Amino acid sequence: MLTVVILTHNEAGNLPRCLAAIPDRYPIVIVDSGSSDTTLAIAQQHGCKIYSNPWPGFAEQRNFAMYQCDIQTAWILFVDADEIYPDDFYRQFDSGALKLENIDVLMVPSILYLREKRLNHAPGYPIYHPRLVRRETTRFVRNHTGHGEAVLDGCRLAYGKTPYLHYFYHGEIIEWMHKHVNKAAQEVQLKPTAGAVITTRGRLSVLLGRSWLRVLARFLYHYLFRAGFLDGRAGLEFALMFTWYEATIYLQAKAARQARGHA
Repeated sequence: MLTVVILTHNEAGNLPRCLAAIPDRYPIVIVDSGSSDTTLAIAQQHGCKIYSNPWPGFAEQRNFAMYQCDIQTAWILFVDADEIYPDDFYRQFDSGALKLENIDVLMVPSILYLREKRLNHAPGYPIYHPRLVRRETTRFVRNHTGHGEAVLDGCRLAYGKTPYLHYFYHGEIIEWMHKHVNKAAQEVQLKPTAGAVITTRGRLSVLLGRSWLRVLARFLYHYLFRAGFLDGRAGLEFALMFTWYEATIYLQAKAARQARGHA
């Protein structure tokens, strides 16, 4: 009834813990986009089916998994390599407690961990992602940021209560910044995809545009309004990281406007 799909690229540091948390009764499909570390060896040792596809973006890679990896089960659970789903989530799926009969997509909440510390406030919960999907009726498209994913508006949605754990950052700040500079470039022009589900956060982001005030607002939101200070040093670090990210978007947007003005 359920196949777990993990998208990977150089995830040797995260993948063992991720795989260990998935019950043996579920088949696991790895879709790799060119790992050069031991990611594929780890996956092979665990008995995963492995497919390769050059990275086209989250939405496109998830569609590749659904439609080109010979998955036969009705449901697919997308688990990123730095994420852990608790046993209770799988038990609810098996028992029918998730009540999936009349839906296509379960939006699953997440809890973020920074340097292994659980963030209870700073991220601003709830944060939902389309993770459990009915294979035959779901298609992913790019969301308003240009790098994230959404599902088409015709999909029947429900919102889950059991969160997965997202160990999104272990202290690799230079690598994180490099990755987010590229993400920021895609967010310079926020363009909601026609016919795609957009979250409340997404609507607010598009509405606010690219004012410099967003940089200050980002820090105030995470650290004060959402009480990130209660998360201690980790809460401050989280707020500073994403304030830097917001500033990076603003500066790239400003540079693009200046370039158009001189053209």
